[in-house]
Amino acid sequence: MQNRILGTTMPVLEFALDHNDAIISEAGELSWMSASIQMTTHTQHGGGGGLFGVIRRVAGGGSLFMTEYRAMGAPGEVAFATRVPGHIVPVEVGPGHEYLVHRHGFLCATAAIELGVGFQQSLGAGIFGGDGFLLQKVSGQGIAWLELSGEVIVKDLAPGETLRVHPGHVGAFQSSVSFQIQRVPGLKNMIFGGDGIFLAALTGPGRIWLQTLPISRLAHQLQEYMPAQRREQAAEGGVVGGIVGSILKGI
Repeated sequence: MQNRILGTTMPVLEFALDHNDAIISEAGELSWMSASIQMTTHTQHGGGGGLFGVIRRVAGGGSLFMTEYRAMGAPGEVAFATRVPGHIVPVEVGPGHEYLVHRHGFLCATAAIELGVGFQQSLGAGIFGGDGFLLQKVSGQGIAWLELSGEVIVKDLAPGETLRVHPGHVGAFQSSVSFQIQRVPGLKNMIFGGDGIFLAALTGPGRIWLQTLPISRLAHQLQEYMPAQRREQAAEGGVVGGIVGSILKGI
């Protein structure tokens, strides 16, 4: 199996698969593939938990279905492109090298990678804290490719070193990094600061990947160009609408 990342602003990850090589992704991520690639779609790959595990994944922002792309009978090609301007980041996964990724950050992986949901904070805090508090957990053995929006800043935190980050800028971090939600200090800062109510506190040791273009911020900037009815529907959808929408999108 070989792979390469093509492009700059809107990159695409292209694989050249030998016979019986396989790549997995969440449903709906495919860009193109050759005729020798066989698709197999199912409700869960790794993570366990049966139906409850599937529901938790959907509630955490994941797709209901996972798809395996396998070269059968002859070598083949399959490709996955980013959905917004950004970068594709490969990470090696194994025992002691697991990752937590923002809810839209998993692009694809080799077949032995497991994708679950890593709640390091309560669901309520995750919902009201905004993007970055509902996190997908990447484990297993192999390589995973992450999709991070905007530019990517990598920081290695020393033991006990803490970085406070606007939640939307949290792209991914190693599981050795401690993750907590903290309120923005000061009532005036919370009301008038314009940076939200919560910050994500990341404490080392471990590596973190920060993204400069949170999807929520991009959506906010585009909102003024949407028809008024679409804006009202987006505002009224709420958390339940988002979960139901994720299920329907997966279907």
